[in-house]
Amino acid sequence: MRTAVIVLGDLGRSPRMQYHAASLAEAGHDVDLIGLEGAPPLPAIANHPRVTCHRLPDHAFKGRAMGGIKRFVAGSIARAVGQARHLFFMLMRLPKSDVILVQNPPAVPTLAVAWLVARLRGARLVIDWHNLSHTVAAIRLGERHRAVKALSRSESRWARRADGHLAVSKALAEWLSAHYGIRAAVVYDRPPAAFSRTLPSAAVALWTRLASEAGLGAERPPTVVCPTSWTPDEDFDLLLEALERADRQLTRKRGLPAVPTPGSPIVPVLAVILTGRGPLRESFEARMARRTFTAIAVRTHWLEPADYPVLIGMADLGLCLHQSSSGLDLPMKVADFRGAGIPVAAFDYAPVLGEVITNGHEGMTFRDPGDLANVLVTVASGTIDPASALGRSKAWLFENPAERWDGQWQTAALPVLLG
Repeated sequence: MRTAVIVLGDLGRSPRMQYHAASLAEAGHDVDLIGLEGAPPLPAIANHPRVTCHRLPDHAFKGRAMGGIKRFVAGSIARAVGQARHLFFMLMRLPKSDVILVQNPPAVPTLAVAWLVARLRGARLVIDWHNLSHTVAAIRLGERHRAVKALSRSESRWARRADGHLAVSKALAEWLSAHYGIRAAVVYDRPPAAFSRTLPSAAVALWTRLASEAGLGAERPPTVVCPTSWTPDEDFDLLLEALERADRQLTRKRGLPAVPTPGSPIVPVLAVILTGRGPLRESFEARMARRTFTAIAVRTHWLEPADYPVLIGMADLGLCLHQSSSGLDLPMKVADFRGAGIPVAAFDYAPVLGEVITNGHEGMTFRDPGDLANVLVTVASGTIDPASALGRSKAWLFENPAERWDGQWQTAALPVLLG
């Protein structure tokens, strides 16, 4: 069989769709993986003989977010028109697919183009629901904007015309059933084998490079890793306040000077590393530059696909700032830390988070800067109380290995794709 897997986002930063492509290829499919230009794909994709990557241009509309609402809407429409044309002609040029698997969001123009090509070429259309497109648009435009309402109607219309559906959470599947009248199989984000505890030698090698590139000390302090896409659905104000509170607490506890002596080396007792690229990164870095921390080293760093699992697996804590636009989706980074056996501290944005995190098992949740600051101080201490949520999580994760992507995909996703 042949399958086209479509994500109208940066292909290299769309791990779930890459996992779909790799699993399909292992199941014997020839896969055309289609996405926007950007970061390189995962090694498992780049080196697989059955997977061919196809990139669509996107540079002409990157400036649409600069300016007011009208410019954003006009730029988004122009972008959608250009993407629709590129995607349609690419799908028509490629060898005929038996199945077209498409990520939502974005619904426009992806769902309409994929449906049209599927009907013209006799393919099954399956939608993988990561979230709801109209709630994502509402972050910028507001729920009452006519473009958001039109997007909601379009999303519902094309959803009912697809042949199959997958969803990232039980809550999202139930919402789709209640509002769109469709049945979606729940396929949770699960870690592939690459996410595991990092060997000491690999940890030392990566830290040595990070220390050189990011100005960190040769000795690695307790480390918190925060994967982020630098988008408005992550609360960086909360993070900055938590870092300031934690730094003050650690400064007092360690007897460090409140203001470092000029020229004297700063030896942090905690490192916080934020990975990824996105629109809000520069503003965060500018705000960080205006602050002076004594006890905490905060760095932003882009990691190559092969280095990212290594950093995850050597962390002492994972940090998730995700806030869902719909309250129905789940952050994929939680699965990455779960695979490596690393506890995660996640912002408690909605009840759906309970599908993947139980306090004292996969990690813990927090609701405000004070909660997060206390967690950071605990990690920096290096001595974790076994009775605390963090201590119980470390023990639970050690005793309960994670379910992997391939096992769940075979039982939950493949039957839907094959129909």
